[in-house]
Amino acid sequence: MSVIIIGAGAAGCEAAFRLAEAGIQVEVVEKENQPGGNLNNWYQLFPDRKPASLLRQRLQQCVSHPLVHLHTGTVPVKIQRTPQGSFNVNLDDGALLEGKALLVTTGFRTFDATRKEEYGYGIYENVITSVELENYLANGSLSTSTGKLPQRIGFIQCVGSRDEKMCNFHCSKVCCITAVKQAIELRELFPDAEILCFYMDMRMFGPGYEEMYREAQEKYNIKFIRGRLSEASENQEKQVFVKCEDTLIGKPLRMTLDVMVLMVGMESSDGSRWLAKELGLNLAPNGFIQASDPHYATNLTNVEGVFIAGCVSSPMNLTDTLTDARSAALAIQEFLTIPIHNH
Repeated sequence: MSVIIIGAGAAGCEAAFRLAEAGIQVEVVEKENQPGGNLNNWYQLFPDRKPASLLRQRLQQCVSHPLVHLHTGTVPVKIQRTPQGSFNVNLDDGALLEGKALLVTTGFRTFDATRKEEYGYGIYENVITSVELENYLANGSLSTSTGKLPQRIGFIQCVGSRDEKMCNFHCSKVCCITAVKQAIELRELFPDAEILCFYMDMRMFGPGYEEMYREAQEKYNIKFIRGRLSEASENQEKQVFVKCEDTLIGKPLRMTLDVMVLMVGMESSDGSRWLAKELGLNLAPNGFIQASDPHYATNLTNVEGVFIAGCVSSPMNLTDTLTDARSAALAIQEFLTIPIHNH
């Protein structure tokens, strides 16, 4: 008796380990050549700034369990239900997997910042995304396109989130705290630079988040400006000229930024949408896969035997993603009527 997990990000790896520890054979399918998902693009975690590499090592250990078989560099191309109620999953490498239950952990994709043309991503040389900045931070360096050290850096919140024009009404939950973390890291790299964060609302919902936000202001002198960017352009020096309104004092602001960072939000992944169509799963209005019940059945779907975990159902931070993965593992064990083992 086996379980098939599609997606080897944080949720998929954690659920695979919990199921394997309970004595269940697990087949994990991952489109990339290594597990980790979006975590592979991250340098440090919030709020403790633990190196993301430590969690990636943990996830690798999860899928190294003897009862976990990891299929990398491949994706499902067809899924069928057998007369016995099992799932047959055909992979694009020719493999055929069979499982009594199916867990979807295909996570999220980051918003494509080129869709917000007014911000100039892909047009202006010194406009980057929060994901790209994370890679710069991992390398311990950041410079402008002309090779200069940035003297003024601006973060733009809610890029692709809470945006009616983009049809994304949801909050991506982690962008606010990510900007706080990255601003602190940039302060350590550039002690004399001016660092600003333009926001609609700062949503500090997790343990330690509010404290980190306060520390960013009081210890690291990060400036937070409540106002949404209305216009961005590029001058001859390749600086980004921005216009916005400080809504707290009711005054317009105009300034140049050496680097502008777009805090890109989460969207439902292409894999999630394909699986929803293939399996007949219900989608929420924002495109994420809908759970059977938002309170008591968050890991169940409208299709018996198909479970979900992590950001496939909504934006989550890593802590909630790992917790949700453990919850899904328990739900699958109950479905398979296997006694839950205590470890």
